Amino acid sequence: MQEIYKIAVVQMRSSEDKYENLKLSTDLVKESAKKKASLICFPEFQMAFSPIHQSSDELSKLAEPIKNGNFISVLSRSAKQEKIDIVATIYEKSNINNNKNRVYDTTVIINRKGRISLVYRKLHLYDALGYRESDNLLPGRTIEKPAKTLIGNIGIMMCYDVRFPEMSRILAVNGADILIAPSAWVHGIMKEEHWQIMLKARAIENGSYIIAPNQVGNVYSGRTMVVDPFGIVLLDMGNREGMEIVEIDKSRVKNIREILPLLKNRRIDVYRDNIRVFS
Repeated sequence: MQEIYKIAVVQMRSSEDKYENLKLSTDLVKESAKKKASLICFPEFQMAFSPIHQSSDELSKLAEPIKNGNFISVLSRSAKQEKIDIVATIYEKSNINNNKNRVYDTTVIINRKGRISLVYRKLHLYDALGYRESDNLLPGRTIEKPAKTLIGNIGIMMCYDVRFPEMSRILAVNGADILIAPSAWVHGIMKEEHWQIMLKARAIENGSYIIAPNQVGNVYSGRTMVVDPFGIVLLDMGNREGMEIVEIDKSRVKNIREILPLLKNRRIDVYRDNIRVFS
């Protein structure tokens, strides 16, 4: 039996003004609710675009706490008013001493009652291909267990995390049937090809939906995607800004995992003797 839900997926070009981005976000929440979406997903760096010349001090001044911070408080009120779940991202202030004013790159799931149901701090920082996110950002320390929502159990990754298949597998075996990866995927040689291939792979190998809202413009590639558990692309937004509504069938996860039982067929008895640390 099908269980169909509407998901709103946002591809945005965040400005450096967090108040402008917040206004756009609340407008999109209202629009998605009018279109009967159960969930709206925003990309990484929803709060603001951080240009490469921005210092850690400047970014730290922009960042906010989750509790009592304006950005999440406004979105929480919007979620409650519109009766919709929200996947949002912020620069989160850190209380860690000697962090050189670095902040967390954080995803927050806000439920339709306006309450926070999950907080995930990006685990893998993008120190690759000429970038060093660790100059301004702090790495998270945990993979958060999936959050239960109306549409299913949501596991969160962020951007560069997609390149690490261990993470999506851990989320899947911990109950995730939908993987959401808010991203700000930097454009470059082969970058869009990597993005498309890995999103399809993460969906297929775990029998999960994957929803990957992305930034567009500035230095980012766009190509926001939704992929179903069998690798079928349900959405590819190209380079256009805006919001799209996608229907997903919750029952499809169970059906695909039954005919292609990759999670059940794993040989954990063999794997555990072959895990090595690469240096």
